[in-house]
Amino acid sequence: MDKEILDRMMIALMGASPTDDEKMAGLDNQPVVQILPEANVVKIGGQSFIDRGRAAVFPLIDEIVENLPRHKMIIGTGAGTRARHAYSVGLDLGIPTGVLSVLGFFVSVQNAKMIHYLLAKHGIPSIEPAQFAQLPLYLAERQACVCVGMPPYAYWQPNPAIGRIPPHRTDAGCYLISEVLGGRSMIFVKDEDGLYTADPKKDRNARFIPKITVEELEHLDLVDVVLERTVFELMKTAKLRRSVQVINGLNKGNLTRALNGEPVGTIITA
Repeated sequence: MDKEILDRMMIALMGASPTDDEKMAGLDNQPVVQILPEANVVKIGGQSFIDRGRAAVFPLIDEIVENLPRHKMIIGTGAGTRARHAYSVGLDLGIPTGVLSVLGFFVSVQNAKMIHYLLAKHGIPSIEPAQFAQLPLYLAERQACVCVGMPPYAYWQPNPAIGRIPPHRTDAGCYLISEVLGGRSMIFVKDEDGLYTADPKKDRNARFIPKITVEELEHLDLVDVVLERTVFELMKTAKLRRSVQVINGLNKGNLTRALNGEPVGTIITA
């Protein structure tokens, strides 16, 4: 029976056009395999966290180490202020989106290297995109691994609808890791408690939102959101990662609570 199903699928795929939405949908009838179902993807913000330096980063490093016996973690890094500086110079020079993506990638690499060196004495490795096939081994051996948050779109980065800043940056990159590998959770570590109706650093009347769906978020049409908007677009078609969590990493214990499945911060679902 299995061979008959496979034969029918093969015939349907060979005879269908990849631009025929109805036929392509008909072929998607098997559950997607979760490659690393026990892995938690933890994205450490660049400008919102790493750029704060020792006072912010060292306590989070300690908390990551404390959780190694209980949780597997893929730790991605943001690019932050230095990437924004590179983008501003690149925009002034007329650099296209794909090349700006390359510039942002290397800043994310710098932050990944710094987090890696701080975790090195605990045997936590750092990998680049070409090494992702080794990720299961590193997680099995050391429980955690550091990687670059920026997805390797490079010159193939699609142009945004507005402007030239790469639309798929480090939030989107880490989210895609969680989605593709079927991770247990996707946790964004920021310097705010989560999503607000406005930037709480600028608006005292900003209201905290503990839980919301992507659809509800779109209806709010907020000027400022805590994650890259590309993440919300990706969540709409996600097969595995249908929720993300945004926490304030400056508050000791929040990462532990999130890893334990507690509803700390903001939970956004598709």
